[in-house]
Amino acid sequence: MACLLAGLCLLFQPFRLALAAEAGERAAGEGRGGDRREGESQRGWELLLTRAYLPADFDQEVFDALWTTWEEPLRSRAEGAPVEERRRMAMERYGLSPHPDDPSRSLQYAVGEDGRWTMSCLACHQGQVEGRTIPGLPNSNYALETLTEEVRSVKVRLRKPFGHMDMGSLLLPLGTTDGTTNAVMFGVALMRHRDKELNVVSRPPRFDLAHHDMDAPAWWHYSKRRFLYADAFAPTGHRMLMQFLLVKENGPERFAEWEEDFVAIETWLKQLQPPKFPGAIDAALAARGRPLFLSHCATCHGTYGSEPGEPADYPERIVAIDEIGTDRARFDSLAAQERLDLNDSWFAGDATARAAADLAGRETPVGYVAPPLDGIWASAPYLHNGSVPTLWHLLHPAARPVVWKRSPTGYDRVKMGLEVEEMPAMPAGKLLPSQRRRHFDTRRPGKSAAGHDFPDALTEDEKTAVLEYLKTL
Repeated sequence: MACLLAGLCLLFQPFRLALAAEAGERAAGEGRGGDRREGESQRGWELLLTRAYLPADFDQEVFDALWTTWEEPLRSRAEGAPVEERRRMAMERYGLSPHPDDPSRSLQYAVGEDGRWTMSCLACHQGQVEGRTIPGLPNSNYALETLTEEVRSVKVRLRKPFGHMDMGSLLLPLGTTDGTTNAVMFGVALMRHRDKELNVVSRPPRFDLAHHDMDAPAWWHYSKRRFLYADAFAPTGHRMLMQFLLVKENGPERFAEWEEDFVAIETWLKQLQPPKFPGAIDAALAARGRPLFLSHCATCHGTYGSEPGEPADYPERIVAIDEIGTDRARFDSLAAQERLDLNDSWFAGDATARAAADLAGRETPVGYVAPPLDGIWASAPYLHNGSVPTLWHLLHPAARPVVWKRSPTGYDRVKMGLEVEEMPAMPAGKLLPSQRRRHFDTRRPGKSAAGHDFPDALTEDEKTAVLEYLKTL
């Protein structure tokens, strides 16, 4: 066991030092201003790891009993395993990563000395590729709905009180596929009970929300973007990052108290850098792909300064919904009043002038924002709803799988994306809810993999060259 713990600590050592090393290099060239930013960035990271801004979701006793809810043969395997192995199995099942300082705890939850686990922003925004944890990578393994269901089951047996996630998930779906969440509608539901200054307002809950799953964006793109969401809604800013703290326990005073914390957290976000592709790159093939990318993709997705004299420019272009042709559920989900309520609230009070100038036109969406592509090799799956498992599938619209199921940590370096099993339909027979959520069924509402068929203008050889070039971004 000591060897296992030591090995995990060594595994996460690069993760713990990566941000400090990158920011330290910048600080060396920027003097004291860089030192201050690095200190603020480090404070933001520590806050994400340690501070609970929400009520706890469960305690250590509940977490350690989750295995009792599992299907066979996993349950019997867990029953015969030591507690450390059960915890590792639980983290794999729910898409959690071991904490860099204590592998018995999770990186995605702040765990207090009293053993209480509280979800942090990292739950959705901290994932891994090939077992390697990368700062700011979306958590494409997170099984929030399954975790919440099984936590609730254990609490009933242990006669423990329900928390806000246990109750909220009875009214709102948390995510119909592992790795995606209904997060935007969480915000709509929470904001319904607040005025613009975040005072609690008594209103009945809504049961007509247009639920839809979203794929979390890569956080290293934050500094490039003016808006948080795929349809150019919600301006970036440290306050807007706080919108999911709107539980009844948190009033305006707490938001004001925590604002400086989220200034530090945003500083950490702004210093994140995209990860470099870890494998070999065919330089000649990538060179052939570069001009194809510039002529077919850069107008929407920008340029990245990959050659001397080439500017690094991200236009944050919005592509009309009829032109992009991807799933409309996110586009159609929010009413103009819901958009206005958030844009007119305390959360948008720190919006940049450039973003604030655009807010008036954002009550009626136009389409989806073409995202930046640096580090795109790591951020599978693709499209705003996470319906396309690899970049190869993104470049081959007709070959996108109808149903796919990913492996827990596998990465496909040929197709560049998740290692998946492709299926023409969902497996025959009755699946447990936890098993069903491991499959991405593109025929379900809000989960279509259609659209973004622009790559069909390229030949097969040209697609191969562009795919190689994407590794360089």
